[in-house]
Parts: sequence; structure tokens; C-alpha cells
Amino acid sequence: MIEIKSVQEIKKMKIACKAVAEILSFLKKSTEVGMTTKELDTLSEKLIYEKKVKPAFKGYRGFPACLCVSVNEQVVHGIPGNKKLKKGDLLSLDFGVIYEGYYGDSALSFIVGHPPTQEQEKLLRITEESLYKGIEQAQVGNHISDISHAVQKHVEAHGFSVVREFVGHGIGRELHEDPQIPNYGEPGEGILLKEGMVLAIEPMVNFGKSEVRVLSDGWTVVTQDGSLSAHFEHTVSVSRKGPEILTERENEESYE
Repeated sequence: MIEIKSVQEIKKMKIACKAVAEILSFLKKSTEVGMTTKELDTLSEKLIYEKKVKPAFKGYRGFPACLCVSVNEQVVHGIPGNKKLKKGDLLSLDFGVIYEGYYGDSALSFIVGHPPTQEQEKLLRITEESLYKGIEQAQVGNHISDISHAVQKHVEAHGFSVVREFVGHGIGRELHEDPQIPNYGEPGEGILLKEGMVLAIEPMVNFGKSEVRVLSDGWTVVTQDGSLSAHFEHTVSVSRKGPEILTERENEESYE
């Protein structure tokens, strides 16, 4: 069932989402060559409690950390550990918090300690652009697949592929709510978007083929062909005035 959020509920979600945006921005600025992915997770947990919110991911279906940290060919759900970050790594951070029972969720990707190569820059830029192409379609009266189609069309026009096994989702009092939002599909299909829906739109884009697999840890998703992958996500509310990005990060360079 799709939950329509009240104005008061969206106000609470905005507080959660603001914390997510600020923490993600801080983590990106704080990432350095030689850090471990666990150190990033520890920093994220410290910031969570400073902001008086709760971790959304830690303990969720047994996930052991506050932050998903995925490196290079890792697509999503990377478990933080002793892996040291190297210059030129493509790093994806996926992060969420809870405020008074309401969730916020966002993700970004960037290159560690080094300007991106031409290939990396294109993958990051197209993935982020595809997110905003999808967000543009989060309009009252549009179909859910209009978001999906906009993402797929932009990604594939530039020679990349969208991950099909993992999707965006509704969000609110649960981290994952209906509807599911694939990053592929024909336009004009699925549910109609209504005012008060809140969606986590999240393209996961591979440099190579779309196929992925889950590692033996039961969480980390990697590209089947070992190619690089990027991931961007925003929590977005659907309103009469158009889509509102609740996890928008202020004063941050974009790959657009």
C-alpha cells in the first residue's frame, strides 16, 4: 500500500533528510586517501548522534553499519571494514537516518583524492544527470514508470547500463515502502503519482553490462563484469508545485 504523507509528516521527513544531506556532504569532504571504509562509518555514527537522529541502516535486516560504502565495482550495500581507500577509487556512499519515526535516504558517488579520469567523470556525470531526469518526472499525474524511463533513456543514450535487480522505493515511516521505482521501463505505466507521495529515486549505473551479483557476505553487490559502478539518490516529495528534493545538499559541486 502506498502511504500519502500529510504536511506534518513531510515536515518531519525534511528534518531527517536535512541531516542526511549535511552528513553526506561532511563525509565527502572528510574522505582522504588511506582512510578505511570503517573510519567513514564511525564518523557517520558520531555525526548521527550529534544531530540527535537515529541510524536508518544499522540493524536493518541485520546490516552491521550506519553507512553503506561501495568502492569501484561495488554497486551498493558495501559493508564498511578495514579496506583502505586509494587515490582514484570511485566511492559511493549511501546513508539514511530516522527522525521521530520518519526516514531520510540519499546517496552520492565521487573520486577519492584525485581528479576523475575522463571515463570516471562521464560515468559520474551521466548517473547524476539521470537522477535529475528521473526527478523531473516526479509530477502529480505522471506514472511511476515515467521516472524509470527517463533514467534508462539518459543512461543508455550514453552507452552505460542501469542495474535492474535493485530499485528505488517509497519512503516514510519505513525505509522501504511501496511503490518500487525501477531504473528502466516504458513510460506511461504503473501507478499515478499523487501529491503527498515521497520517493527515494536512485539510479545505479554500470560502466559495463547491467548484470550484478551479491558477494558471500550477503550484502555487497558488485558488477558481474568487474566494471565501475556509480550511485546517486535523493528523497523527493511529489507536490502540486512539482518535485521537491528533500535531501538536497547545499553549496556542493555537481557532475551535471
